[in-house]
Amino acid sequence: MEGKEEDVKLGANKFNERQPIGTSAQTKDYKEPPPAPLFEPGELTSWSFWRAGIAEFMATFLFLYITILTVMGYARSTSKCASVGIQGIAWAFGGMIFALVYCTAGISGGHINPAVTFGLFLARKLSLTRAVFYIVMQTLGAICGAGVVKGFQPSIYQMQGGGANVVAHGYTKGSGLGAEIIGTFVLVYTVFSATDAKRNARDSHVPILAPLPIGFAVFLVHLATIPVTGTGINPARSLGAAIIFNKDHAWDDHVRSSPAFYILFFRLLISPAITNLSRLCNVPRCSGSSGSDHSSELRSLPSTTR
Repeated sequence: MEGKEEDVKLGANKFNERQPIGTSAQTKDYKEPPPAPLFEPGELTSWSFWRAGIAEFMATFLFLYITILTVMGYARSTSKCASVGIQGIAWAFGGMIFALVYCTAGISGGHINPAVTFGLFLARKLSLTRAVFYIVMQTLGAICGAGVVKGFQPSIYQMQGGGANVVAHGYTKGSGLGAEIIGTFVLVYTVFSATDAKRNARDSHVPILAPLPIGFAVFLVHLATIPVTGTGINPARSLGAAIIFNKDHAWDDHVRSSPAFYILFFRLLISPAITNLSRLCNVPRCSGSSGSDHSSELRSLPSTTR
């Protein structure tokens, strides 16, 4: 009887947890890693550095290919009820991020977004050398992904907006800027929280689940901001679609749908080069002297194709 009374008093606390989880596991050792050096020339001679860049290129390429095709399928559908709808587009973006982050996290970290790369650089999680290399590869991958979609259906691509981001009719450019700032914050905040090394040290399940909240955050942000700007939150995605679509009304709002430091740089360097190349190849380019010249065209475009 005495033994039974002891069991009742101790209850569930009689046996210690063999695999503590949650707050009970906070006693695990954790050492803050040293900040990444600003410049690390030795990376340039490492195969893992170039392999990571290739992974970022391929991931962004596949991301643009699948998502822009989804947008084009929705835009060309005569009956919106028979198409995937805005929810389907949001799932395409979020689902691709989930899959691609899961596939590339062990190779490059699974950034797939210059905003994420820049945020991790500011947090001293990677060097300037690697950050610049990632951004260049992400941008090239996005351009190639959008280019392949246009190659499949060039006329439909141009008529339906090419998946480029523009501020929808009825919203001000300030509203578009605010929506993109908040949306990008939600994404980057989720990335930092899901990949926090301190949480990894406490909870063994966190690294496995990290791509899930990141993809889900992308899905939710797209649900909220597709009607406003078509949802940028990824400078490579916005820039790649704008370069391949290459029409003035997409460029006019582009600086407000992605981080300004990034877009201004490419707007000043890439856009003139694309224009000159189009002239050399005798490719017609839609032009306009002011925003009023194409305001009627903006009204006719479905908001989700922007």
